[in-house]
Amino acid sequence: MTKVQHTISPIDGSVYVERELANRKQIDKALLKAEEAQVLWKQTSLSTRQSICNKAIGAFVRQKNDIAHEICWQMGRPIKFAAGEVDGFEERARFMMTAAEQALQPLELPEKNGFTRYIKKEPLGVVVVIAPWNYPLLTAVNSILPALMAGNGVLLKHSAQTPLCAERMVAAFAEAGLPDGLFQYLHLSHEDTEYLIQSDTVQHIAFTGSVSAGSHIEKTSAGRFIGVGLELGGKDPAYIRADADLEAATETVIDGAFFNSGQSCCGIERIYVHERVFDAFIARAVALIKAYRLGRPDDPETTLGPMVRTSAAEFVREQVNEAVQQGAIAHIDPDLFPMNKTGTPYMAPQLLTGVDHTMRIMTEESFGPVVGVQKVSSDEEAIALMNDSEFGLTASVFTSDINQGIALGELIETGTFFINRCDYLDPALAWTGIKNSGRGCTLSSLGYDALTRPKSFHIKHAL
Repeated sequence: MTKVQHTISPIDGSVYVERELANRKQIDKALLKAEEAQVLWKQTSLSTRQSICNKAIGAFVRQKNDIAHEICWQMGRPIKFAAGEVDGFEERARFMMTAAEQALQPLELPEKNGFTRYIKKEPLGVVVVIAPWNYPLLTAVNSILPALMAGNGVLLKHSAQTPLCAERMVAAFAEAGLPDGLFQYLHLSHEDTEYLIQSDTVQHIAFTGSVSAGSHIEKTSAGRFIGVGLELGGKDPAYIRADADLEAATETVIDGAFFNSGQSCCGIERIYVHERVFDAFIARAVALIKAYRLGRPDDPETTLGPMVRTSAAEFVREQVNEAVQQGAIAHIDPDLFPMNKTGTPYMAPQLLTGVDHTMRIMTEESFGPVVGVQKVSSDEEAIALMNDSEFGLTASVFTSDINQGIALGELIETGTFFINRCDYLDPALAWTGIKNSGRGCTLSSLGYDALTRPKSFHIKHAL
């Protein structure tokens, strides 16, 4: 019996996409096609790969409006912002395409009399990319484009919430002339995703998602001795020092906390503010949050859409209610947002003070439109609280003293450190995390390391 996958739109609860799941015969066929195509692809020149990828990026970007509409309906991003993800896709893809020229160059060793020595970077083979729904293009392109540029084949298993993103990407590369079978998508059940991971053909897994799912993938691949890149959760902090540009800092962290309804692994989930500017910050932040418009994301006036599903919204509501019962103060009246309704994915934004680290709202990933703000009296207190977390994806400090900000950044346990900004991935910088935020690295020239293997050439010349 054929299994069917349904994508339920958070806009109105309707079935937006219906797709048949691949069976194991189809999975095996896809693996074989990818393996055969990759053998030839790795022999093509880098310039040929660049040319095809460049055409594919162009073909994809030309569909920006249609893709934005689909993202809006699949996962609830306001249409006002949805097209921006296509722009981000293009930025990252083009950077990684250019970065390949340096990243994939052989490493030439110093001259040694009678010998030639160098290290090449060889493709791994077939790479599986498992992508999430919250940033369905940006998270996927981080691994797909460099994997192809490095000479690998790619099988993409996208979230059941955003299957059209996978189909659009594969179609764009096919239109550009990518060899048949080299880049394919598979809509899969959890059980068959495990089957795919355990295939001898697969040589690397690139996963973005929850800590629990990442742990399961790591266990599933155990004993295969293959690379596993895990970009997992976050509870990312920001610290606003007394010397910060308060207006700019407030606008930046509130956008970082509430963009995409807070559904970002590197979104701001906890804010520490120096006591000298605490009250002024709260006043500015509350005013900004009250200006959001919660509504259907297909309405161009909406600036805060629904969460991806009702269960996700109820989880965040539970965190908020529990914190209030423990003494936290809620500064936003949900009645200001008529679309806010329990039992739906539409949730009013919330800012809490009177919070501390005994509360889940400050320690457990929320992944929703809520942020806790805690008063601190010193840099030392702020850094200790920022590091008091099982996560370490990004962290931000807002200050006019850049040197002191950098000194604080050296003390923070994080993969990416920002000064006076947050919630942004520069493709020229390595994207990585520590602790339960995962392991491995994407983006930058270093992002190619996990998608290639070194091969040493040690050549002795005849005397």
